[in-house]
Amino acid sequence: MSNAALTPELIRAALTTVKYPGFSRDIVSFGLVKGIEVTPEGAVTIDLVVESKNADVPRFIYQSVMTEVKELPGVKKLDVNIRHIEPDVKKKQGINDDPAAWKTVVPGVQHVVAVSSGKGGVGKSTVAVNLAVALGRLGYRTGLLDLDIYGPSMAQMCGTKEQPGCNEKEQFLPVEVHGIKMLSMGLMLDEAAPVAVRGPLATRYVQDFLRDTDWGALDVLVLDLPPGTGDIQLTIVQTVELAGAVVVTTPQETALIDARKGISFFRKVGTPLLGLVENMSYFICPTDDTVHHIFGRDGGELEAQRQGIPLLGKIPLDMRTRTCGDEGHPVALEDVGSSRVAAAFLGVAGMLADRLGL
Repeated sequence: MSNAALTPELIRAALTTVKYPGFSRDIVSFGLVKGIEVTPEGAVTIDLVVESKNADVPRFIYQSVMTEVKELPGVKKLDVNIRHIEPDVKKKQGINDDPAAWKTVVPGVQHVVAVSSGKGGVGKSTVAVNLAVALGRLGYRTGLLDLDIYGPSMAQMCGTKEQPGCNEKEQFLPVEVHGIKMLSMGLMLDEAAPVAVRGPLATRYVQDFLRDTDWGALDVLVLDLPPGTGDIQLTIVQTVELAGAVVVTTPQETALIDARKGISFFRKVGTPLLGLVENMSYFICPTDDTVHHIFGRDGGELEAQRQGIPLLGKIPLDMRTRTCGDEGHPVALEDVGSSRVAAAFLGVAGMLADRLGL
């Protein structure tokens, strides 16, 4: 390649391979490249602005840029000038903040909704998948992202083993099933394979799923979060522009204790609370239609009133919910005339759609 072929556009293209430390996005997409000059003699000057509290970040970027650019044909001299700015912690978040503090808007998605629970075992994932399917039945373009990295269950619940594709931008292409788009770690692993990774790597997987997936145009993207308030939950609320959170609980006081912690967590980080779902609310005996409140009565409803948030609905405890989940056919797909559970999920989806202004 001759020196004449060495252009700023070629240099910029090479810089798209330099990732911001800890992120899958590159320094060009983050807007750190402020200037590129190329002389006829092959002298290249690159100007960068990096705003970060971590002094290792500009050093890492400098070394990566030097490695990627200096070996390009025609480069005789390379100067990389980095202006390192300490962020002003009083400043409102915006385009000049540290990328680690930016909140990402998922391209093409109108509303991102996190489905959460303070503890495991309350049916959070069951609510998430059926809520997504119910939204789809109501005519909304809906996606479902399984972020329960250590216990992904959406592939089983949706009845698919299809692996996600990849587009020309190396983005995941979610699978389409039951009228929604879905992506889960469970689609990429052997059924019996554990996800044995430490917290930081798990959060990286989460970031990659969120930033590097082509969802197309969606009205709602439902996120199935892991239970609790750990690293992955913090990553989501700190880096993604959420429309709000839906908290799932049972009426039992033990579950409500943890639900309160989850509600407090979202309030502390400034995430809107869209409402509470009382799962396993009651059981109707199939032989005589007697209602049994196995886990207590109206616990979720009363807690929603105390917290000043809407009760989106009460989901009954029903055998079909379990069998449909095991068979990969979410119960929300069933006829609402014969399934109380399907009707309940359609009601929750309708309430949520109203809250989102759809």
